[in-house]
Amino acid sequence: MRWSSFKYLVKQGWHSMIANRLMTLASVGVLAACLFITGVALLLSLNVNSFVEGLSEQNEVEFFLTDETTADQAAQLQTQILSMENVSECLYISKSQAVEEMKVYLGDDAGVLKDYEGEGNPANPLPASFRVTVADLSLLSDTVEQIKNLAGAAISSVQSPTELGTTLVNLQRVVGTVGWGLVIVLGVISIVVINNTIRLTVFARRKEINIMKFVGATNGFIRLPFFVEGMTVGAIAGIVASLLVGGGYYGLLKALGQPEASWLSEFTRCMLPFKTVMLPMAGLFIVFGMAIGSTGCATSIRKHLKV
Repeated sequence: MRWSSFKYLVKQGWHSMIANRLMTLASVGVLAACLFITGVALLLSLNVNSFVEGLSEQNEVEFFLTDETTADQAAQLQTQILSMENVSECLYISKSQAVEEMKVYLGDDAGVLKDYEGEGNPANPLPASFRVTVADLSLLSDTVEQIKNLAGAAISSVQSPTELGTTLVNLQRVVGTVGWGLVIVLGVISIVVINNTIRLTVFARRKEINIMKFVGATNGFIRLPFFVEGMTVGAIAGIVASLLVGGGYYGLLKALGQPEASWLSEFTRCMLPFKTVMLPMAGLFIVFGMAIGSTGCATSIRKHLKV
């Protein structure tokens, strides 16, 4: 096909959109609505998953040591704990360091701990401890048991978010399955609805297709304007959906950032930044819309070419 013919057919596709503007608006509206709903479901899934991952960072376990545990024994235990597969960090907190941390926690009341300061202070009631960070939260319980078996009598007690870890792992699994399942279902529904809308558009112009076929136009010559029209409709719908979803998400982030919504700070802290999600999502909307629009036109026009 010559370049001049290609430009002519592209212009014809755009001209047909204007000439059939009501059907074009219907197609853009349906496609934009489907993309909007899918985008909302995707944003919800991504943000809930991000929130769960943020909570899962609370993967720190504290092992309190007995007063009989010497510094050399603690150093040996620390080396052995660090060699474990699921341990990413093991920090030793001495009795004097525990006092200093408690002073920071008490703030203005830190003076009550003055008599317990200093290394080797026999009056210090706070125990030394190991703060262990695990790599995989789902293996938290197993790792705690391994460390307890390794340290034996050197450990007096353990402060571990075991139940929280189990809950977060299960929640993350459910959110991932339900969220992405919802996105897939909405995506399939969008494809079906959009294809039916495009079929109506093509059906309304079946006489035009038949006339072109009778005067000797090739299938490719007939298809290209519809293909261009479908891609253009898809691109416009993708832009509209991106603006709607992006505007809504930006407004939500602004609203949750107000002082009145400070009680939601734990959740908003984990929400994905606007630029991080919206730019890729806008590109995905436009590409997906163009693909569905052009594919729908190509498949819908097929039976009308059999004259």
